[in-house]
Amino acid sequence: MNEEMNPDDFYEYWEGMVKTSTLVTTEDYDNYIEIRKRIRDDAKSLGFITLSPEINLTPAGKKLISAKRTEEIFLRQLLKFQIPSPYHKPSEKAAKFFVKPYLEILRLVHKLGTLKFDELVIFGLQITDYRNFDEIVRKIENFRKQRTTTAKKYKEFKQTYFYSELQEIYKDEIASGEFLTRESATKTAKEFFNKKMSNMRDYADACVRYLRATGLVSISQLGKSLSIMPEKRADVEFILKNVSREPVFIDDEEKYIEYLGNPELPELLTDDKDALIEKLKTAFPHEETNENLSVLELKEKLDDALLAKKNEIIRSQVAEIKDYKQYDDIQQIFDLIPKRNSDLSDVPLMFEWNTWRAMTMLDGGNIKANLKFDDFGNPMSTAQGNMADIVCNYDDFDLIVEVTTSSGQKQYEMEGEPVSRHLGKLKKETGRETYGLFIAPTINEACIAQFYMLYHTNISYYGGKSAIVPLPLNVFRKMVEDSFKADYTPNPSQVKAFFEYSKEIAKSSSNEQDWYRKITEKALDWLI
Repeated sequence: MNEEMNPDDFYEYWEGMVKTSTLVTTEDYDNYIEIRKRIRDDAKSLGFITLSPEINLTPAGKKLISAKRTEEIFLRQLLKFQIPSPYHKPSEKAAKFFVKPYLEILRLVHKLGTLKFDELVIFGLQITDYRNFDEIVRKIENFRKQRTTTAKKYKEFKQTYFYSELQEIYKDEIASGEFLTRESATKTAKEFFNKKMSNMRDYADACVRYLRATGLVSISQLGKSLSIMPEKRADVEFILKNVSREPVFIDDEEKYIEYLGNPELPELLTDDKDALIEKLKTAFPHEETNENLSVLELKEKLDDALLAKKNEIIRSQVAEIKDYKQYDDIQQIFDLIPKRNSDLSDVPLMFEWNTWRAMTMLDGGNIKANLKFDDFGNPMSTAQGNMADIVCNYDDFDLIVEVTTSSGQKQYEMEGEPVSRHLGKLKKETGRETYGLFIAPTINEACIAQFYMLYHTNISYYGGKSAIVPLPLNVFRKMVEDSFKADYTPNPSQVKAFFEYSKEIAKSSSNEQDWYRKITEKALDWLI
């Protein structure tokens, strides 16, 4: 990446940072073109690009793609995002907004110590005006009190409470019988509420993903709650004290664009030289700190120290994974992936991270996750759109692994071609035998047909014929289970044998469904 990047190419880079779970859900749209438009609009909303009179990267956008670490850049932009603005003018029927939403959610996490994902969905998204912040805090505290005294199971209690909140929020629409949502017509109040609940979960997922990208917020192991990283508490308190809560330049687009695209605003604790020196001395007492260094040099020194610490943490995690110490936890998270209404936050990220752990445990290769980790080795954001989710390097071959939570025709539209492209890219870069594994809760028939066709078609763009095996999550989990139960550690030759079998069976299968059935059966007994 460099500052001279063509603005059109920024979309793929940006999509890779946020995938398609941004400010809206992909399920709200009919086709991939509309999703791409929304991704573009989100980049504009956060001040990374301008769209008129032509598409251009802002100073913040240029800094984002050239920086070694993006957390600080992303944080500044989130803190400036506001409604209303020249970019966001709610309709007359919409709630009355006067808020910087990410600033207030950060404040909410800090105020409560821990914010459950359910609490973010039900209450956090109700902060449409920062002056109502204390009311939302009271609602959450009351929710917690009632949860401890109810005889209902939590799932039932949560659902009932959520319906009650929605009835209050949308009482005018319910009273008038207006159940027509933007996405689809709903015929009953229950359908209307269910649609709203689904949308609010998607918004909350996006919120969590963006906050995680700042490096200030940690997420629990199962993704059920948010908290401020202890090492970042001083940074957050500085932000909450010094960043104005009021939206600015609401009716002045020129000034707003200049303000939003400025990568130096707002001021952060890390802009203070004394604070940087103190942070280095506290967190890394063995690092030599020269007070004659500039702020930029001190930041780079801190970044290097954090990177070294993170790499050591990840090496330690990998050692535990390879010893099967995290097997139960891996399977527990896989249990939650297909469940639409589970408490798991940022499902695409957790799916990608958990699959990396499973592949690391499955066999003895160098398994690299292209997702981004925070300074403490926790998953922070999914792999960029121009690379495979996971790359497995073995002695004489490579394997890419792609995962998705999408289903139906959208799975084919969004994943079918990129998987082939990522495989071809790696194959051409290394000149080695390369295979692909595609995992989803369910596999769409169009994807099966696409991958089967590539076994038979010599496409130079993809590096020749492609060997990509699509597997439903439950089958992949059985492969992981077999590895765990085996009285030896599976070796790379067994992995290679499975993909070579997929190539051979593609030659003799009568059609794609016959091929898919046979490779699925083989996967269920892959160690035999």
